[in-house]
Formats: sequence, structure tokens, C-alpha cells
Amino acid sequence: MLIRPTLLAASLALLLPLFAAQGADTNTLTADETAAGWKLLFDGKTLAGWQPIGKSGIPTKGWTVLDGAIFLGKGARGGDIVTVEHFGDFELTWEWKIGAVGNSGVKYNLPTPERNIGFEYQLIDDENHPDGKRGGRSHQTAALYDLIEPAAERKVKPVGEWNQSRLLVQGAHVEQWLNGVKIVEFDMGSDDLTARIAKSKYRREPNFGVKTKSPFLLQDHGDEVAFRNLKVRVPAAK
Repeated sequence: MLIRPTLLAASLALLLPLFAAQGADTNTLTADETAAGWKLLFDGKTLAGWQPIGKSGIPTKGWTVLDGAIFLGKGARGGDIVTVEHFGDFELTWEWKIGAVGNSGVKYNLPTPERNIGFEYQLIDDENHPDGKRGGRSHQTAALYDLIEPAAERKVKPVGEWNQSRLLVQGAHVEQWLNGVKIVEFDMGSDDLTARIAKSKYRREPNFGVKTKSPFLLQDHGDEVAFRNLKVRVPAAK
């Protein structure tokens, strides 16, 4: 069938607002989100508000902004980056996608902000990265790394597709969510978590698992990873 140029142009004109609307809410806040106390950790254009761990100033190596996302290419080796601001109680949401055979993570509750040791929300190519394949389920996506396995209800999008994650720390209570499903839940200082730490790689880390205010950390594991729509708010006290 022959499509007249004028008809094609008219059709595209109708579709363009739709495409614009689909991308319009990326790295932005709605009026309701602003009223609820949410704020952006990434403006979609710059790395303002982030710094290399243990240093000051905007990251200049490895990490870039690409297509509205904080992006790290495979082998770029920019080192871990952290937020300038520190958080105690918080609700954090973000979108992320991992490259093939990729490994990364979002860390929080760091006992020493200058070191990259803390709770880790694991992000990994479960099926192809060696740590995801052979490290056990506590090394797979959305796990509390090396401590708590993700729930069986977990649904991870394929490599290269965007996932949505959520972290809630409210008092001693912690929840990790993936694509709308609660995957991990625990209480800091509980007998269960204390026992898990004692059997983990963190057992000799001073003050590991003790609640503290700290930055959020995006991990450079040498692999491709991207983050966008990073939003945070302080929840009401329980």
C-alpha cells in the first residue's frame, strides 16, 4: 500500500507528543511527589550531588551521563561513587539496567563513609556472571548481598531492560523491593541478622550492621550499568 507523504507526516505529528510524554517523567518529580517530600538525586543531565568515594568534587572518570542515565561502560573503571548527602531513615527508588555478564550494586548504611563496605542491594546478571551463577542466591539480584536471599516471587527483567527498585529504612526496619514486589525484609540489630553477619564476609568489619547515616553508593565492578530516576524522601517516623 502506498502511503502518501502528507498522511505519513500527519501520523508522525500525532505520535510525537506521545513519545515526548513517555520520556517527560524521567528524572523529574510530579507535583504530588514534591508535596510528599521526594527529591531527585540525579537531574538527568549532570553528576551534581555525587562524588568519588573518599573524595570531593563531581566524578570525572568512568561515570558519565548518557541518554538521561548515570552510565558506566564496561572496563571504564571510574571507581565507586557516592551521594554528597547522607541519610539515616529514607525511602529510595530508582531504575537500573545491567549489561551482559554485569555486576554492580547500590550500597547503604556504610559504617565508614570513606570505605565501600555496607549493606548492598545486589544488581547482577544472575544467569551469566560467575558470582550470580555460583555464589548462591544471596549473591543474586535484589539480595542483601551475602546475607539474605531474595524471595522466590522475584521477577527480574532481562539484561539490558530497565528494572525498578525500592529501599526503605525506617527505624531498625529495612525492606528491599524489585519491580513492585518486596524481596527482602529484616531488622537491624535482630538476632537473625546478627547471626547472618557472623557467618558472612562482613564478620570482621567493625560496626557492620549498626544503623548509621551514610551516603548511597553506586558500585563500579568493572561492568556496564546504568541508573536513572533516583528519588529519595524521609518517611514519617514509625
